[in-house]
Amino acid sequence: MGIEIPLAFLAIAALAGYFQTVTGFGLGMIVMGATSGLAIAPVASVAAVVSLMTLANSAVALPGKLGHLDWRVTLATIAGILPAIVLGVVLLDVLSGSAASLVRIALGLVVLYGGVSLVLRPRQRETLSSPASFFVSGALSGLCGGLFGIAGPPVIYQCYRQPMPLVAIRNMLILLFAATSGMRTLFVALRGQLDLEILTLTAWAIPVVALATYAGRRWPPQLSALAMRRLAFVTLMLIGGGLILSELS
Repeated sequence: MGIEIPLAFLAIAALAGYFQTVTGFGLGMIVMGATSGLAIAPVASVAAVVSLMTLANSAVALPGKLGHLDWRVTLATIAGILPAIVLGVVLLDVLSGSAASLVRIALGLVVLYGGVSLVLRPRQRETLSSPASFFVSGALSGLCGGLFGIAGPPVIYQCYRQPMPLVAIRNMLILLFAATSGMRTLFVALRGQLDLEILTLTAWAIPVVALATYAGRRWPPQLSALAMRRLAFVTLMLIGGGLILSELS
């Protein structure tokens, strides 16, 4: 592995770690989309690294921030996420060898959906959705998390529809991504798939993500919620669209 690969990966990881800390999401979509578009590493390897990076981000971002969560719906979402992750990882193994281009196009579509979901501005409910609704959104997110290390779009949309404070939504999302990443990492490790490339990229990335996360907590951007939403939308649309166009061209 040449030095240019870790350096490019670290720059992407720093941006993604900071972004996730100030918004509650984005680390997986930015890292997976950008690294796949630049062909820095295989999708399966980056997905494993993203899971470990997300755990590092969560470990720095969450302490002392869980007091506003509704644990009934949070646990229902996690119950949907965990079994779906296993299915997603198995599907990725099947598709990576025989349909790598299809996997990258699907990843681009997931990233695009993540961007579009930001501007749909889902109508906020007057009452909290049922635990069953959270379970379904968790299962869909778990499938995405198993396939790409990106558990975001379905559960992001679900959470932003709820009558909850923004701080509770942000910290709930970070916790859900931590649960997704922990389960995915455990399953991949039990299958003996945490190889040297994954561990090397992770060793480089985790300190950078931890520092970027601290910076996000200490120095959040002085932007309105609408400006942050627009910035996230443009970033994800460029990444997702670029991935798809590169595979179709």
